[in-house]
Amino acid sequence: MAITDHLALFAPLDFAAVGLLFLTWLVIGWLIQHPGRKKPSVSILMAQYRREWMRQMVTRQPRIFDSHTLSTLRQSTSFFASASLIAIGGALAAIGNASQLATVAQDLTLSADPRMVWEVKLLITLLLLTAAFLKFVWSHRLFGYCAVLMGAVPNDPEDPVAMPRALKAAEINITAARSYNQGLRAIYFALASTAWLLGAIPLIVATLVTFAILWRREFASMSRSVLVGNEDGMGHTPS
Repeated sequence: MAITDHLALFAPLDFAAVGLLFLTWLVIGWLIQHPGRKKPSVSILMAQYRREWMRQMVTRQPRIFDSHTLSTLRQSTSFFASASLIAIGGALAAIGNASQLATVAQDLTLSADPRMVWEVKLLITLLLLTAAFLKFVWSHRLFGYCAVLMGAVPNDPEDPVAMPRALKAAEINITAARSYNQGLRAIYFALASTAWLLGAIPLIVATLVTFAILWRREFASMSRSVLVGNEDGMGHTPS
């Protein structure tokens, strides 16, 4: 069967729904990392606290708290990387048994699409899960780099290389957190993509709901209100 014949199995609304899914995924990521100065996202606010954490680490003796906190962050990335890998295995298994999935889906949607249609729909979910896995693995590695940099910070706060190395550790920490958050967003949209099994309209609805949830948590959540509360020395303006 030619590619054009495969594409003919999908309606224009299906292509629009998938396009909206990926466009929304990219847009929310860009908005979170490039917010306006008057309304920074939670991720940007937390980046400031990560820098302050490393500044405080220079004078903290002993640094057991810092090493334990970083270890907890690495455990989180390891957990989600493992969970993503398991989910990828499940998606591959579902693709291998697409006929059974088609039978169940047909009972729900009353449609009789060929097996290849269900395989393509699952491949979209698989693609997003793979992106999440790669982000979590890279985040885990970056937190490891951060641990090495933290260990290289001299115990003497007056050492001229102490603060520069601490700030390097902060930037690596922030980059690791960014990859971690990108992995989480990929999982969110992977879950939304499963709505395509029910049709294009459910996929559009799931995509918009996912976008709204992520936007609220970054720009209108209670946790953000706490982070932007009045406090001296953090370099941000309360909203």
